Amino acid sequence: MPRGPCSLVRVSATPVAALAVALVSSLSRCSLLEPEDSVVSALSPYFGTKTRYEDANPGLLPDPEAPRRDPELLEETCTPVQLVALIRHGTRYPTTKQIRKLRQLHGLLQARGAKDDRTRAAGRGDLGAALADWPLWYADWMDGQLVEKGRQDMRQLALRLASLFPALFSQENYGRLQLVTSSKHRCVDSGAAFLQGLWQHYHPGLPTPDVADMECGPPRINDKLMRFFDHCEKFLTQVERNATALYHVEAFKTGPEMQNILKKVADILQVPVNNLNAGNVPVMLHLNSEII
Repeated sequence: MPRGPCSLVRVSATPVAALAVALVSSLSRCSLLEPEDSVVSALSPYFGTKTRYEDANPGLLPDPEAPRRDPELLEETCTPVQLVALIRHGTRYPTTKQIRKLRQLHGLLQARGAKDDRTRAAGRGDLGAALADWPLWYADWMDGQLVEKGRQDMRQLALRLASLFPALFSQENYGRLQLVTSSKHRCVDSGAAFLQGLWQHYHPGLPTPDVADMECGPPRINDKLMRFFDHCEKFLTQVERNATALYHVEAFKTGPEMQNILKKVADILQVPVNNLNAGNVPVMLHLNSEII
C-alpha cells in the first residue's frame, strides 16, 4: 500500500492555468538495466507501483520521450487549463530493511537440503537452487536510494508531459514552477531529476545546472503535507497506536488462505513450510521484481 505522496509540483501559466504533479512515495524496485536491455516479463503487470513505465506501456520502448495521446482525449478546440497528476518516485534500491529480509530468505534457500527426488523425476526446474545461486549484491548503504534508472524515469516523464501539454510547460512558465517534496532522499532526487528533464527540454544540448540555480528553484520539503500519515493524529491514534486496528490483517496472515499459499511456495522452492511465514510473501515479491 502506498504510504503517501512525496512531492508536489505547481506552475501557473495564466490565472486559470495551473499544473500540479505529486510524486508518490511507494515501493519501487532497483533495476540497473540500460534502455536497450529492457525486459518485459509476463509477471511485470503484477508488480503494481513497482512496474516500470515501459512494462506498463511497451510503446515507450522505441521512444521513451514520445508522448502517447488518446486521439479523443484532447480535441483541437480544447485548451488545457489545469493538470493534476500523481506520480511515484523513480526506480530505487531496496531499503535496508528489505535488503536484510532478502538476505534471510536467500540464506534459507542456500541452507536447504538436496533437491527432492520427486522433483527430479517430474523433470521440474529447481527454482530454489536458481535463486540460491543468484548473487545477492545489495548493501545496507543503498537504503532506498534513487538509481540512475530512476533519474532517467523522471527526466523522460518530464519530457513526455512537456510535449503533451506545451502550453502549460512553456519556458515562460518554468520560473513559476514550485515543487514540494517529502524529505526522503529518493523523493528529493526524483524531483530534482524531473526539473532537470524540463530544463533539458527548454535548453537542448546545454549542460544542466544545479537545481538550486534554476529559475524555479530546488524542491521545497514539506513533510507535514507530503508525509501526512506521520502527522495525522487520527491515523496515529486509531491505527498506528491501536493494537486492535489491524486485527483482520493479522487474522489473514495466519488464516487458511495464507497457509495454502505458503505450502505452494514451499513446494516450489523445496524448503520446509515451517520455515516460511506471511512476512516472507512480500519479500518474495521484492525478490521477483528485482530479478525481473
